[in-house]
Amino acid sequence: MIDAQPLLEIHDLEAGYGDVPVLWGISMTVHSNEIVGLIGSNGAGKSTLINVLSGIVPIWKGKIFSKGKEITAFTPKERVELGMIQIPEGRLLFSGLTVEQNLMLGAFSRKDKANFEKDLTAVYSLFPRLEERKTQMAGTLSGGEQQMCAIGRGLMSNPKLLLIDEMSLGLAPILVDQIMEALQRAYQERDLSIMLVEQDVHLGLSMSNRAYILETGRIVREDRSEVLAKDPEIKRSYLGI
Repeated sequence: MIDAQPLLEIHDLEAGYGDVPVLWGISMTVHSNEIVGLIGSNGAGKSTLINVLSGIVPIWKGKIFSKGKEITAFTPKERVELGMIQIPEGRLLFSGLTVEQNLMLGAFSRKDKANFEKDLTAVYSLFPRLEERKTQMAGTLSGGEQQMCAIGRGLMSNPKLLLIDEMSLGLAPILVDQIMEALQRAYQERDLSIMLVEQDVHLGLSMSNRAYILETGRIVREDRSEVLAKDPEIKRSYLGI
């Protein structure tokens, strides 16, 4: 059942850097317990949109709502407290801290301290490799392990919405499959929605329920992912078929 008030709702959003516009008239929704893909080529504005939603890049125009409440002027900290958690491109771990210290930092803003250990155990269940390396410095992990740690850190915040920016970038296919499987488990086991930003269109469509196609800062298509995956124009333009 579609929720009456979407978890995230964006109306006519515009943003950019300095005097350079990047996003024009972006309108989209993410419902509770939904995976939404944000698909587009390099330079389409996907990461800018994620940074706007996280409060890192200011909005020029438009409004953002969560469950009917306007959050356009919320700070990044307030959005985190609301349950909006970004998994940034490049992971951005604290390289001089251990894996477990990085994971625990994801829970710094939580008030339900009693559930820390339970959630840490759950993250280690999703990513057994992290438990094997929990005392290892995060900067010495492989790229795939760092992505696991970044996602685990996000899950430790007990999120309502994960904003995952280029999950598969630079990773071997076998590691991408492992991370996808863990994310699907987290999605099924938690009260969780995911916005998945992907340059890999096949991956983004296969993982999501619905998807938006972003081209040069504008939403040009939106539909169920299975419909988009079969569309001849999408196949030709993005999948090389």
